[in-house]
Amino acid sequence: MNFCVLGAGAWGTAMAIHLSRAGNTVTLAPRRMEQALEISTSRENRSYLPDISLDNNIQIGWKLKPILMEADAVLLATPSKGLREICLSVKKNLDSAANLKLFVTLCKGLEIDTLKKPVEILREVLPEFIHGTLTGPTFANEVAAGRPTAMVFASDRNEPFTETVQHAFSSSSLRVYTSSDLVGVELGSCLKNVYAIAAGICDGLMLGENAKATLLTRALAEMVRLGNRLGGRTETFYGLSGCGDLLLTCNGQQSRNRTFGQLIAEGLGIKELIERRKMTVEGYGTTDCFYRLCRNQGLEAPILNEVHAVLYEGKKPAASITELMNRQLKPENSDHVES
Repeated sequence: MNFCVLGAGAWGTAMAIHLSRAGNTVTLAPRRMEQALEISTSRENRSYLPDISLDNNIQIGWKLKPILMEADAVLLATPSKGLREICLSVKKNLDSAANLKLFVTLCKGLEIDTLKKPVEILREVLPEFIHGTLTGPTFANEVAAGRPTAMVFASDRNEPFTETVQHAFSSSSLRVYTSSDLVGVELGSCLKNVYAIAAGICDGLMLGENAKATLLTRALAEMVRLGNRLGGRTETFYGLSGCGDLLLTCNGQQSRNRTFGQLIAEGLGIKELIERRKMTVEGYGTTDCFYRLCRNQGLEAPILNEVHAVLYEGKKPAASITELMNRQLKPENSDHVES
């Protein structure tokens, strides 16, 4: 297939490298012309994925119209806060995109103002296409290096083209499963970042392995419950986009969300981490989005609420742990709405 990857951060670059290695035609499109020129010259994304070479078969583009002209599918590798903007830019340049059928999001967060999921934005701005998301327990550098990985591809249409895309995504190093539960896949990939911040706080406070295991177990239970209430299927949250992504993001040393939580627990300020260190942490905005979404719909989410209190209300991390430990006792498998 002919893929266009819009966004040349670590994840967009890694997917371009993987797709090319799998035998596809690939164009990687950085947002800035200067970055496009630098990558094209050095054949390396030194800013986001250093020391990994880009094959000469990967084309580097910048202007949308010629990039979209031959593409069968577009991967949107942008943070969730920039998704609508790039979709609107794409919409203005579709007049020559005769082969284009599919848009796939790689971002993991809700739109701050509307609380819409990524594919909801695609449907609103680019309604005439097939829409999907590709997610799972992945670190960009390992995908780029060709280490064994599995992901899930969910789309809003079940047709032969979907199977074609699944095979185009897959290779001997990356196994891609399909899912018809687009809502559940998106929710799991977003929520796990909230709980990764909580896991980082647990690490930063040095609470121990017992506490970490308890947190992850109850976080998964909370994710399943919220996901069900918001339209996802239970089994989805026990798959790659739910439990799988949760385990990696909460435990991996490369996880920015986990690291963010750990540094907060160790005493660093949130403003310093985000602004001065320029950390892109999807879970920060996602926490507030889901907090508002749960409040609007009357959903209880104790772990999410405590993460929100730390990030947005100035609550001390240790006080949040005490709050969770002193909640009313109940049976583990209770059908009650709380964790």
